[in-house]
This record gives sequence, C-alpha cells and structure tokens, in this order.
Amino acid sequence: QVQLVESGGGLVQAGGSLRLSCAASGRTFSIAYMGWFRQAPGKEREFVGTARWSTGNTYSADSVRGRFTISRDNAKSTVYLQMNSLKPEDTAVYYCAVLTRYYSENYYYQKAPLYDSWGQGTQVTVSS
Repeated sequence: QVQLVESGGGLVQAGGSLRLSCAASGRTFSIAYMGWFRQAPGKEREFVGTARWSTGNTYSADSVRGRFTISRDNAKSTVYLQMNSLKPEDTAVYYCAVLTRYYSENYYYQKAPLYDSWGQGTQVTVSS
C-alpha cells in the first residue's frame, strides 16, 4: 500500500501558476508510475500527466502539454505538477495517483481505473 498526500492547490487568476506536490509513503518501492489526474464538477476523471518511476520519463495529456510540467524527486518519493498559464477550464480537484505495474503501451497509464493508490485531492480553482 502506498499513501499519498497532495498539497499546493488554491485559487489563482487565469494566466497564473501553481505548483502541486504529492508525497508518497509506505510501499514506495512498488511505484511504477506516479502522477496526476483531475476531476471537474460533472466530468469524468481526466489524465493530466504521470512519471515512469524507473526511468524518470514523464508524459502529459494533450490538453495541458506546454503549460504543465511533471517532475519527480526519487529520493523524496515525490512528484510535482508545475502549472503555468492556467485557464478557468483547469479548475478541478487534482488527485495524485500511483500505478504499481509497468506497461509497454502508453494507453494504460492514462487510465484512472488502473491506478492502485490515490490521494485525497487538492482543489485548484482558476478565476477569469
């Protein structure tokens, strides 16, 4: 079991920036991917980005590419989501998540139901 705690959410104006953090504890050796999903009111949980733990490679959704950056600190078992040029449509609860299985096909790490551990979420609100 991996426990995840997110932090860094808040209220920001459009065009602003936020940096989210997610710290993992427990069975951190089992992490294969660690990243971020978000869920806006009335919408499905959406993939934002993730980091492949063994390599440090990062992957981002098309909707945020160029604005959001995923990074990891292996020693701290922590991932970050640097969010720049925020838009009102980025408003959502952002969840950190861990997937404990490695995949060769990138289809799988984008799928929320496959993730094994979830944080409680942190609210990001972008005002216009």
